[in-house]
Amino acid sequence: MAPPPSVLQVLLLVLVIASLLALPTCSTSRLGHKNHVPEGIRVDLIHVDYGGNFTKLELLQRAIKRGKHRLERLKATAILAADDSGEKVQAPTHAGNGEFLVNLAIGTPPVPFAAILDTGSDLIWTQCKPCTNCYQQTTPIFDPSDSSSYSKLPCSSPLCTALPTSMCSSGCEYLYAYGDYSTTQGVMASETFTFGSTKVPKIGFGCGDDNEGRGFSQGAGLVGLGRGPLSLISQLGSGKFSYCLTSIDDTKTSPLLFGSLANMDEKVKDQAGVTPLVQNPSQPSFFYLSLEDITVGGTLLGIPKSTFALNEDGTGGLIIDSGTTITYLESAGYKLVKKAFASQTKLPVADGSATGLDLCFSVPSDSSTVEVPKLTFHFKGADIDLPPDNYMIQDSSTGLLCLLIMESSGMSIFGNMQQQNLQVVYDLEKEVLSIAPVQCDQL
Repeated sequence: MAPPPSVLQVLLLVLVIASLLALPTCSTSRLGHKNHVPEGIRVDLIHVDYGGNFTKLELLQRAIKRGKHRLERLKATAILAADDSGEKVQAPTHAGNGEFLVNLAIGTPPVPFAAILDTGSDLIWTQCKPCTNCYQQTTPIFDPSDSSSYSKLPCSSPLCTALPTSMCSSGCEYLYAYGDYSTTQGVMASETFTFGSTKVPKIGFGCGDDNEGRGFSQGAGLVGLGRGPLSLISQLGSGKFSYCLTSIDDTKTSPLLFGSLANMDEKVKDQAGVTPLVQNPSQPSFFYLSLEDITVGGTLLGIPKSTFALNEDGTGGLIIDSGTTITYLESAGYKLVKKAFASQTKLPVADGSATGLDLCFSVPSDSSTVEVPKLTFHFKGADIDLPPDNYMIQDSSTGLLCLLIMESSGMSIFGNMQQQNLQVVYDLEKEVLSIAPVQCDQL
């Protein structure tokens, strides 16, 4: 169990909330300079447990534990986005953490490091010398004095004013808080980042010299890929990015693409489902989708549309998230899904508590194949048929077959297991999301 927040941490969060109430919102269009990268960028994503010699079930169990914490953080940000009077304000906490690492480099000469990829927050940051409070990382901590392309951002910088909270001293100083009381603070700076073979100058990032919390130890910082002005996608100005996630137990990396490289693969373009990206003014960084219903087997469940609707106070709704492993559905919708699978799967229901999952079935030891009901998510304008590997896991050691969907309250999440071997394209100019089946290790 995590220790209770210290008095200092509570005071910091109070100061953050107070400052946010006075800050105007900032749209991407106000930021002016963007780094246009017409040729596109490709980098590889690595699962955080890569090389750990875990079974598929063990990988899933570790991810579920992290996912439950992340779900609580995501819900907390949405709840805190509205004050007691119902007025919308920007939330002082962010999601943080994630399931994938991206390899990149910073500075001139470039210093390589692995950062957590997070589609639920915006700030790009890494640990910097001289550290007053830094956690251990596997790569050298970045030393700004060794880079010829490093410069501090002035307090008048649009990226500084876009921060949820900042202070002005020798430059723009920031404090960025996450939902589990983890924080990063330091100075906002500009630097050259190297993504694969592509160098991009003047990326605004947090040079963190005081980083506290347990959520960052997987990487040497974090790359925010949300919809806000501080995120990498907003700063690149490419307007489009995509990823294609290999299976959780695959040894191959997953491609992350920006700009012109992010176009849907021509071989599957005609099969792509296209659905609108929904804006939540209370949580502008999250990628919301309109989930209208779900089919299990041949049965359309008839879930009331209000179940997954985005509420006026910013709560509810469904987000698509690369940092949460399994899908979490609002209670009323989940109960219908669970009931349908239990009645249509021709296997006895079993106790799956040891797996960390809610609905499991016992598979006979002499059974070579198992038939499972088909699962279709009906998003607005797009029906997404999922392959069985994306929503069921079979473990030979326990003889269990389990559903990779669980119950939530206050927010629903379309997780990364359900996105395996699907090309997912985020088009921020057209405000749509495209999804098509593809073999990700061949992209």
